Amino acid sequence: MKRFKISPAVIIIAVVVFLMGGVLLISCGQGEKPDEEAKKTTEPEKKPVVAKKKGPSLDKWKPNFDPSGAKYKFIVSNVSHPVIKGVYAGFAIRDALWERTNGQMYLDYKPFSMLGGEVEVLNQLQMGAIQGMACSSVASTNLGPRFGLINLPFLVNSFEKLDKFVASGDLFGHFMMAMDHQGIMGLDITGYGNYGWASTIPIKTITDAKKVKFRTAEATVNQLLYKQWGFHPVVMPWPDVPIALKQGVITGLDHTPMVCNITKKFEVAKYFTQLNYAQGLFIWIFNKAWFNSLPADLQKTFKEVVHEVCAKIRQESKQQEIDEIAKAKANGIQFFRLSDNEMALLQSQGDVVHQEFLDEINKLYPGDTYRPANFLEEVQGYMGYTP
Repeated sequence: MKRFKISPAVIIIAVVVFLMGGVLLISCGQGEKPDEEAKKTTEPEKKPVVAKKKGPSLDKWKPNFDPSGAKYKFIVSNVSHPVIKGVYAGFAIRDALWERTNGQMYLDYKPFSMLGGEVEVLNQLQMGAIQGMACSSVASTNLGPRFGLINLPFLVNSFEKLDKFVASGDLFGHFMMAMDHQGIMGLDITGYGNYGWASTIPIKTITDAKKVKFRTAEATVNQLLYKQWGFHPVVMPWPDVPIALKQGVITGLDHTPMVCNITKKFEVAKYFTQLNYAQGLFIWIFNKAWFNSLPADLQKTFKEVVHEVCAKIRQESKQQEIDEIAKAKANGIQFFRLSDNEMALLQSQGDVVHQEFLDEINKLYPGDTYRPANFLEEVQGYMGYTP
């Protein structure tokens, strides 16, 4: 019998044809024809359209002027809601500056965490990506440890004590220099009330508090305080709080009743324990290089406006806390206080935080003009603090 020789080229072609057939069989396994599959692979994939989440509207606070002609425009950030008087101050400063500078300066105010969480925004401020920020006192310690003074428990823990501290002259001036060495100037403060605990279960005793997972700000002062108290802090940026509270990741908030009511945290956390262990502040800070680039007359006007607005807003904040507590109670939120003995225990335990942060708060920097030997001790004496 005559044998036929098969060349290697024929073998290769046969293998390729076999493999292509296998691919077609597999691709048609779901009942599709090869030409339909080819059509699918050549057409661009259509991705589902996902609607962007609509951010908070600033329509209610739009300026009644056209800022497009301003010679000096700058951005100032805040994480919270401008219904809070201490936050609204940014819009009040904007409008007063526009009037006092005859339209030369326009403050583009971004509340509602529009630019991100506070630690992130602090970095933007230091780099000069934005020009100003109303930074919460609890987050301010990340770049200015001296600002931690205001977070120390039972030191400046009432509206009356805050007024006294602001009027202290050199002491308050030195406090406001906390970020100067970072290229950031502090001008003034507004407030958001007295700190306590919003929670999903009633907290009437320290034993109750130990069952709660408290959200605290990204600040070492607060973390150490809660450790000394024997509680369970969960460090979390403010924008993450609503979902975490609803999902039970946290069951309590270290915050003020004013903020909790206005930002609707009481929709989930139905209880509030009034500790009044510290005053919540927004510290109005600005990039020094930007400020120094302004003409001298505008620098002067800018400082005057910030001071005037902040002083007015601080007085309005006192009444706002009273009003917001009344609204919360009318909506069924229950308020509690710990016993005098348990409050004394919290104050005694909290004194460890004073001692722990003594060196950081007392540290002096080249730009400091007031150079006390023991700044914290001076403030404690002035405020009448006793451990």
